[in-house]
Amino acid sequence: MANAPQFKSEFLRTFAERGAYYASTDDAGLDEKFSKERVTAYIGFDCTAPSLHVGSLVQIMTLHRLQQCGHKPIVLMGGGTTKIGDPSGKDEARQLITPEKIAENKKGIFQVFEKFLKFGDGPTDAIMVDNADWLDKIEYIPFLRDVGRHFSVNRMLTMDSVKLRLERDQPLSFLEFNYMILQSYDFVELYKRFGCSLQCGGSDQWGNIVSGTDLGRRLTEAQLFGLTSPLMTTASGAKMGKTAAGAVWLNADMLKPYDYWQFWRNTEDADVGRFLRLFTDLPMDEIARLEALQGAELNDAKKVLATEATAMAHSRAVAEEAAETARRTFEEGTMAEGLPTFEIERAKLIGMPVTTLANQAGLTSSASEARRFIQGGGLKLNDAGVSDVKAAVSESDITAQGVLKLSVGKKKHILVKPV
Repeated sequence: MANAPQFKSEFLRTFAERGAYYASTDDAGLDEKFSKERVTAYIGFDCTAPSLHVGSLVQIMTLHRLQQCGHKPIVLMGGGTTKIGDPSGKDEARQLITPEKIAENKKGIFQVFEKFLKFGDGPTDAIMVDNADWLDKIEYIPFLRDVGRHFSVNRMLTMDSVKLRLERDQPLSFLEFNYMILQSYDFVELYKRFGCSLQCGGSDQWGNIVSGTDLGRRLTEAQLFGLTSPLMTTASGAKMGKTAAGAVWLNADMLKPYDYWQFWRNTEDADVGRFLRLFTDLPMDEIARLEALQGAELNDAKKVLATEATAMAHSRAVAEEAAETARRTFEEGTMAEGLPTFEIERAKLIGMPVTTLANQAGLTSSASEARRFIQGGGLKLNDAGVSDVKAAVSESDITAQGVLKLSVGKKKHILVKPV
């Protein structure tokens, strides 16, 4: 985390103490604005998938805290910019998505935000806006004349999103090169339509955000601001939001709440306090108490993190159900019906090597990894250790409940259901 200034406004003070501050375009000016008035702020999200994942959670929580502090958040859906693709942090061009798929993805993403924000017509209620509303209607020549003339190609070539691709001799299409111009123009439109004066985002968006504040000044003489958060990595340096099993999605139809709970339960020791500050609403003194726990007691803090983070994304009841499922699974060794389920044809299941099943069910990355778990005593079938690497599933392995439980290590479990 960057060394944050001592802010006087409630939002920026909270934002900084929670570890979300990286930089702003004008610390003093923005702090004064937050102290004196209700601020309307936005963050943009392109519609590239039917859900967001935890890599977007810092930005989602930024909007959440804005609303908590009495300000108005705008969720900007990139129905227009998704048709182009943001080159920031990318090694190659984004695959083009059809308008129908963009609309479908937008609906899924809205379901995420419904959990974190209150939408409506009130002064601090969130609104969701789609930049296709204006970008799809742009006339090319007038846009080049009125907006494009304010952008220096020399300066655009120095932006990280462009420079890194060129340094690696990776192609950058003219389509993508336009992205920062359109993102900057979004800021101007949101200012004109809603009085939006602040854009927030990750630190990788700094160049685009600054371009937007500059364009707003040139076109409207408005004072616009930018505020960024650090890009999230774990203590070991892994990128936030990705695991060996894939993306950690925020929608329940793409990742079961139990697996989401487990993701947070498996947080590295060094990240517990930081993640409690960023991703929960727990009071700071309670977070200080939890992160001071040592040894085995730190696992209690991880369980609190998992339950609080899951409650925000999926509801308190669902989070507590996931926590109880985990407790029964780990402490009582029960079948725990709340576990993720893998369905497979009965005829294929019977006689299948356990190593193959573990791989197909997603517990291991390969059958050879499953064999290594067996050799190390870490693979269990119905809570009993599997010792033979050639072991196969038999009818007797299917329990009275009509399932069998497969476990790898102490934390990865799945119910296999023959159909």
